[in-house]
Amino acid sequence: MSKDLYDVLGVSRDADSDTIKKAYRRLARQLHPDVNPDPGTHDRFKEVSHAYEVLSDPQKRAAYDRGGDPFGGGFGQGAGFSFTDIMDAFFGGQGAGAAGRGPRSRVRRGQDALIRIDVDLAEAAFGVSRDLKVDTAVVCTTCGGDGAAPGSHPVPCETCRGQGEVAHVQRSFLGEVRTLRPCAACRGFGTIIPEPCRECSGDGRVRSRRSLTVKIPAGVDTGTRVQLAEQGEVGPGGGPAGDLYVEIQVRPHEVFTRHGNDLHCTVTVPMTAAALGTTLNLPLLEADLVEDTGSGVETTFDLDLEAGTQSGSERVLRGRGVPGLRGGRGDLVVTTVVETPGRLDSRQEELLRELAALRGEERPTGQVKAQQKSVFGRLFGH
Repeated sequence: MSKDLYDVLGVSRDADSDTIKKAYRRLARQLHPDVNPDPGTHDRFKEVSHAYEVLSDPQKRAAYDRGGDPFGGGFGQGAGFSFTDIMDAFFGGQGAGAAGRGPRSRVRRGQDALIRIDVDLAEAAFGVSRDLKVDTAVVCTTCGGDGAAPGSHPVPCETCRGQGEVAHVQRSFLGEVRTLRPCAACRGFGTIIPEPCRECSGDGRVRSRRSLTVKIPAGVDTGTRVQLAEQGEVGPGGGPAGDLYVEIQVRPHEVFTRHGNDLHCTVTVPMTAAALGTTLNLPLLEADLVEDTGSGVETTFDLDLEAGTQSGSERVLRGRGVPGLRGGRGDLVVTTVVETPGRLDSRQEELLRELAALRGEERPTGQVKAQQKSVFGRLFGH
């Protein structure tokens, strides 16, 4: 070619690689056939691409500056630029002549793992530590994670010469389009393990059961996940471990039910106790965790029911519920159910009839109250 390649790009002979790259990108944006349909720009674009391919490669540039053939042949062949170079010119990639993505690393981060455990309501409320046994991938102790049998080591791939990529050239109307693809021989790693470790088959990790302790904080509920950093699966090639998530499942309690951080329970009292009033010794949730009542932790509460307590009435005990994950504590809501005796002997029946006579309730007529209108009834007048 008669034109000076530096003049084609509009740079000086002492221009550095960044200046050459910027000049090529600027001209490629102007001359690419997809951007500029003018037929006259086709040859100009090929010249710019050819000049950049030579000047961006240190060896080809040195051969050109000495007056030699940078391709080891004639310039009469089509311009050899990469399709990746064109895309890089528009989207800011590395450009022709620069290194590709290179070989993939065999060392990668492991996957996260998830296990589920069942806990009692008291354990979820006040926290507990659990010893777990988990089956996960761990570093192979035979090869130390590199995947090669003892006494051997990975060697560079002869197909891609350790680059992890091979070039595929295809002719098009723009010339030779060169694309880089992962090397099939080494799967893009750039190295091959001639003697894989027999223990892990070259993966650098094996399955194993191990023990660990998880601290479950107070206030967790069903569905809460506790994260244990770097306790999950070890990655291929002995890479860093992922995280382990412990998902909580709270077992039902025989006395208490949980609604958020509040606890609910129901106490049943005889009709006479509700009428006269009484004091109940109510167990608290702490009793499930404290075996020694002399430990100073309160496990029961004296609940006073006033005379005339009605069935369905609620008593709220502040701060007797479940501690919150972010502080504070819920309430304990106690619902009273008044039990009416179903079987009476003659003396009991006689006494109740006397009581009814004294209260004027021998023939109670009852009171029928109008049912309150629903929300829709109040809105539409029904």
